[in-house]
Amino acid sequence: MCGIIGIIGKSEVSDRLVEGLARLEYRGYDSAGIATLTGGAIERRRAVGKLQALRETLAGNALPGVIGIGHTRWATHGAPTEGNAHPHATEQVAVVHNGIIENFADLKDELQQKGHRFATQTDSEVIAHLVTFYLAEDNDPVTAFHKALKRLEGAFAIAVLIRGEDDLMLGARKGSPLAIGRGDGEMYLGSDAYALAPFTNRVTYLKDGDWAIITREGAEIRDGAGNAVRREEKLSDASAALVDKGGHRHFMAKEIYEQPEVIGHTLSSFIDPITSKVRLPGKGIDFRGIDRLTMSACGTAYFAGLIAKYWFEEWARLPVEIDIASELRYRHVPYPEKGVALFISQSGETADTLAALRDAREHGQTIAALVNVPESTIAREADALFPTHAGPEIGVASTKAFTCQLASLAAVAIAAGVQRGHLDEKEEKRLVEGLLGMPRHMSEALAMAGEVEAIAADLAKARDVLYLGRGISFPMALEGALKLKEISYIHAEGYAAGELKHGPIALIDENVPVIVVAPDDALFDKTISNMHEVMARGGKCMLISSEKGIRAAGRSGDLWASLAVPECDPLLAPLLYAIPIQLLAYHTAVAKGTDVDQPRNLAKSVTVE
Repeated sequence: MCGIIGIIGKSEVSDRLVEGLARLEYRGYDSAGIATLTGGAIERRRAVGKLQALRETLAGNALPGVIGIGHTRWATHGAPTEGNAHPHATEQVAVVHNGIIENFADLKDELQQKGHRFATQTDSEVIAHLVTFYLAEDNDPVTAFHKALKRLEGAFAIAVLIRGEDDLMLGARKGSPLAIGRGDGEMYLGSDAYALAPFTNRVTYLKDGDWAIITREGAEIRDGAGNAVRREEKLSDASAALVDKGGHRHFMAKEIYEQPEVIGHTLSSFIDPITSKVRLPGKGIDFRGIDRLTMSACGTAYFAGLIAKYWFEEWARLPVEIDIASELRYRHVPYPEKGVALFISQSGETADTLAALRDAREHGQTIAALVNVPESTIAREADALFPTHAGPEIGVASTKAFTCQLASLAAVAIAAGVQRGHLDEKEEKRLVEGLLGMPRHMSEALAMAGEVEAIAADLAKARDVLYLGRGISFPMALEGALKLKEISYIHAEGYAAGELKHGPIALIDENVPVIVVAPDDALFDKTISNMHEVMARGGKCMLISSEKGIRAAGRSGDLWASLAVPECDPLLAPLLYAIPIQLLAYHTAVAKGTDVDQPRNLAKSVTVE
């Protein structure tokens, strides 16, 4: 979940290293640092906290050098302190690392017995000492680096500087992403193309197990065995412009308000608006002969998959097995012969999802991927790619990426229903037109922001909050609870409304707000009945529904609050109901004064298991 940047330049690199880190801060913001070679020797500047702290350090203590590496950290081993901040270094070697070295304790013991003295609590420091050890055995830098790599177990992306080598940078990846950028007499190394975009659009992605020898003249890439290999250079479409808040107070607010536009962009990849038919991009998937679809993801993407399960089973009559990626890969799943597995990830680099994907491939599954980054590892390893077009999402709590995932999944499920003969042309047209109307409805829903803000001021006083939903609204209850606790730090849980009296109702009192997600669908009356059970026990309930639903529910009880959402197809309601759920979490966090865009302990891209 950390971010890496490296530059071999023609002029001083420290400012550009910080610029690259600014584009990677979504990967972690516990600490940051850079190292350069100055007069051939390794020098570092590091600071705890967000990147601004490093900028302030550099303002008072500049760091010269035309070759350097940088890192923004999400702490795994060792507390977020300046001492544990990257780059880690010996006198001979500086290293930045994303991932986890699983055998670091054994390596550390071995090196300590050989006289090496460690200064940090991290697993990453062992890499610098291991390369140093092999250099001391009279190996050249390339050989020493390769020998060290062969000793490392785990998942990692690494960039290394060697003392006295001002035209050499070494990089490697195993599990965690790493890309090489080519410039005019300069070379770059970064965790993704977005970090490299200000400097170059010529990008080569290392494959798993690759390592690279980088000089100003270019890069030599080798596989794990040390054999020279060729990897395709691609022209990246990542924007060189650093994303700004567009006049909003936070990135999350900006991204919430961008949803009508980006949903339209995403749907344009799947739908012909003239014929009202779905056309899957690329090679797509033939759903006709499939007995079961396996789906997997993490976090909010997993909730998008849970919603899609309802769509595939309702519209295509296709059984869906879905699990959290970190669970799926260890369950020894009996995959169907010639089955299809669909993996959902905003970044396309989520470590658990990627591992589950590879396990499914080993079991003979055709792999489909739904990602927001078409150049990502998951996208490149998939047989079929279903893109979202959310654009860069900077806020850690997913908003527009989530609804773009829903839009894409809905389109794919409709296509599956048509292929399998369960949706006729009339029904396909109705559903497609419902999807095409979503941007307009979302714009209407965004108009409730002022109303939400007033409710959030009261919700911010709560210590615990429950979300309830039935059917396709149950995953929305889970997503609502996740959003609230992610950024406001209020304890929140989502439950299936029918499960209320099987335990959770014991939590109800006048201090526990209950947020009920209830579109006017076939399960509306049952959900409202559960809501009244809460109110009968002194609970304060907020209802998110259509105006018709709110009127119907209000006849037999007093609501604490309500939010009216535009009418829409009940099965497409999650796309629309995401808006009030996101606004509620956002304004509650603002009312509490928490860090909305970079909440504590979290990072945007989870690239460690």
